[in-house]
Amino acid sequence: MKILSVETSCDETSVAIVEDGRKVLSNRIYSQIDIHKKYGGVVPEIASRNHVVKLPYIVEEALSESGLGFSDIDAIGVTNGPGLVGALLVGVSGAKALAYSLGLPIIGVHHIEGHIAANFLQYPELEPPFLALVVSGGHSHLVMVKDYHTFEILGRTRDDAAGEAYDKISRVLGLGYPGGPAIDKAAKAGDPHAIEFPRVFLEKDSYDFSFSGLKSAVLNYLNSMKMKGQPVATADVAASFQLAVVEVLVEKTIHCAVENKMDKICMAGGVSANSLLRSMMQARADAAGIALYYPDPILCTDNAAMIGSMAYYNYLNGDLSNLYLNAVPSMKIGSQHKK
Repeated sequence: MKILSVETSCDETSVAIVEDGRKVLSNRIYSQIDIHKKYGGVVPEIASRNHVVKLPYIVEEALSESGLGFSDIDAIGVTNGPGLVGALLVGVSGAKALAYSLGLPIIGVHHIEGHIAANFLQYPELEPPFLALVVSGGHSHLVMVKDYHTFEILGRTRDDAAGEAYDKISRVLGLGYPGGPAIDKAAKAGDPHAIEFPRVFLEKDSYDFSFSGLKSAVLNYLNSMKMKGQPVATADVAASFQLAVVEVLVEKTIHCAVENKMDKICMAGGVSANSLLRSMMQARADAAGIALYYPDPILCTDNAAMIGSMAYYNYLNGDLSNLYLNAVPSMKIGSQHKK
């Protein structure tokens, strides 16, 4: 079964064609990073307008790359939440137009579920159940994936998501946008123990995350250095901040997996491409006898291939949408599945 899928939840315009939920036939991504870089973050109105302009061309590119035509497509998948409402509406409207004109079923997909499904594309042998750590600019979740359509959130951020904290600290350090890759690169030249920033673990046995206190601690450190007239070692700050984030992510994930007797952990989302997170999580997972999975970096960022994979499993579960499908910017995970 070949599904043409659309992803426009934030600032990437992406269209992919995925076969049977596991094989990527094409995955075209148009990134707006250069457009939003001057603003230090995504401007929703600008993102939406660029989706309108680019989406038809990205559809053509995806078909061309796959060597297929519209007559070869069996269904249309699309992210309809969560995300920026204007950006989501562009993708949903485009997907509904394709489904209506081609007489094909349309399948709404939850963005976070799509990120988790990226691992199915990377590892054809992977099957639920497993624990998923989803870390991106807008989300920090620990999700128990019981099967292809049953998701239980065990932990979430109470304030800033990990990627959001990266973006803010990168901006004040003058490293640019997006913050994740910029800080990861700068940290390689720094001492991660130069500054002992706080690690926030919250209540005992809580799987939730909180990064606002860490962000404030970094800002306070930079302000104090400025007031004292002392130079700031940017690489040391980046490395110390990154270690504080990663240690919390790794500790909580491994603890959650052990307590819930899970022998598989999957990572997903843009921050899961972070080199320190991957190396530290791998070391801890190996020590605990837990198998660790994470997709290639191109499948960590927002892309339509992951949406096509999840759309396939939604289809098998009978979770079909219709032409009344709408964008839901605050959609809850698991809300689109039949019980």
